[in-house]
Amino acid sequence: MMKPKPRDLALLVLNRLPHESSRPKAVLDEVFHRNAHLISRDRAFITQLVQGVLRWRLRLDWIIEHVSDAPLKKIRPEVLNILRLALFQMDFLDRVPTSAAVHQAVEQVKKRGPQHAIAFVNAILRNADRKRESIPYPDPIKKRLLYLSVFHSYPLWLVEKWIDQYGAPFTECLLGAGNRVPPLTVRVNRIKLERDQLIARLAKEGVTGIPCTYSPVGVVLQDLRGRVDGLRAFQEGLFQVQDEAAQIVSQFLVPRADEAVIDICAGLGGKASHLAELMQDQGIVHSLDKDLGRLIMLSENARRLGITGILPAAADATRSLAALFPKGFDKIMVDAPCSGLGVLARHPDGKWNRNAGDIGRLGRIQTEMLLQAGSILRPGGKMLFVVCTLSREENEGVVDCFLERHKDITLRDLREDAPGWAQPLIDDRGFLKTFPHIHHMDGFFAALFTRT
Repeated sequence: MMKPKPRDLALLVLNRLPHESSRPKAVLDEVFHRNAHLISRDRAFITQLVQGVLRWRLRLDWIIEHVSDAPLKKIRPEVLNILRLALFQMDFLDRVPTSAAVHQAVEQVKKRGPQHAIAFVNAILRNADRKRESIPYPDPIKKRLLYLSVFHSYPLWLVEKWIDQYGAPFTECLLGAGNRVPPLTVRVNRIKLERDQLIARLAKEGVTGIPCTYSPVGVVLQDLRGRVDGLRAFQEGLFQVQDEAAQIVSQFLVPRADEAVIDICAGLGGKASHLAELMQDQGIVHSLDKDLGRLIMLSENARRLGITGILPAAADATRSLAALFPKGFDKIMVDAPCSGLGVLARHPDGKWNRNAGDIGRLGRIQTEMLLQAGSILRPGGKMLFVVCTLSREENEGVVDCFLERHKDITLRDLREDAPGWAQPLIDDRGFLKTFPHIHHMDGFFAALFTRT
């Protein structure tokens, strides 16, 4: 039996995604597990194809509509994904010849599509190649919103929201940054070594490590061939994969070993392990999440890092936390679920999995979580609210709503205690705000509260 080719596996992933509740990475990991014959180069190519089609889907569909006689909705989903894959290679991958992309697409449709689809796919792709320089995109002046939406491949509602919030020039830069493949950034595990020592260790494995611009514990990996978890340094727990923005927020809490600390919505534990590391693994970090599977992976990751002070707990953070934790906490991290509009470069599927109505709904969930977390914040304690999104309804709007309903909790200006390297990331109200096109990291928002 012939082993599936990389392009066929990329198509398999794209065809499965509309029917899966998992994110693309989970589907990719499953496909890689089932196809152990794949070398690292093939895995990287499959990931690039899937992420590329998701990132540029709207623009690819616009091209298909303008070189095809058939309306987009009349094209079978499997055939449409074959066209998207081929067009992405033709327009965005310099190393793939157009002839190879067209040939492989025709071969794919021969295996899966009806007979008439073979000529259809071949004609559309050759037509798209001939008209590559003359595709009629929306007028960038008369139809600016539609142009930005199509050309940069973002849903129209999101372009409208960002222009209303930030203005057109800022938004266009933000859209462009969200389409760039982000670097692989890690956080050194300072329980075991310092950043310069990690960079030296990585060099021995043929990987170049560059210190991050802001985070004093961050390293950008370059020249990595293969999976990051294949590195000895990873297996020995010398670092945690984590974007620079996510590394920065934990350092605003400054937890001590003698304090009661909790990470609410801990997920896979990136921030929980950082909090434990900041405490030199001398205290306990309670890690709360309602997903038991995530908590299991959190525990496994803590073991890899050599951290013993993480205590997982499964619970819904929108329910009564005071009943679960009557003694309260000195330091609280609320890493709330959000629309993820600040991490679209890493998760381009988020463009299409969200709608305008999600923003307000998520803002209400975040407010409820803050109210519950506020009920277990001890007098004099600090609580950090963190989201990886860029919408006011989930940022300042949530903060203002929370403060109106919790009179004994006040907002603390992050500039008061932040180290010098973090000061440029904090705005006039004392909020942390990072933007992909300005700071070259994920888009994050953070606000610090204290109980009087």
